[in-house]
Amino acid sequence: MQEDSNLVLYDVDKPIWATNTGGLSSDCHLSMQTDGNLVVYSPQNKAIWASNTDGENGHFVCVLQKDRNVVIYGTDRWATGTYTGAVGIPESPASEKYPTSGKITPTSEKYPSTGKIKLVTSK
Repeated sequence: MQEDSNLVLYDVDKPIWATNTGGLSSDCHLSMQTDGNLVVYSPQNKAIWASNTDGENGHFVCVLQKDRNVVIYGTDRWATGTYTGAVGIPESPASEKYPTSGKITPTSEKYPSTGKIKLVTSK
């Protein structure tokens, strides 16, 4: 998440997807909830953006894939829609590719992919 609270996906230095939540407090935070919903919250814990993927509780993970698509796995529930074609990612059920248990620890850093795609996040 950028300093202005806009969660942005970049291809090199070009933004290709965003939550359009810019201009808010830098104290906003991103939460991957146990119901599968990815949410940006204001400092007052008011939801200001959501992937709208809430459902049954379970174990979910948000992944920036090599093909530049950001996907919530548990069952495929949501994606940014920035997929540009196959880049050698083997097809298999999400449960085989990504663990469905464990803890995600929030950090404040840029997560570069193996290519030119990056998702900027913040605590």
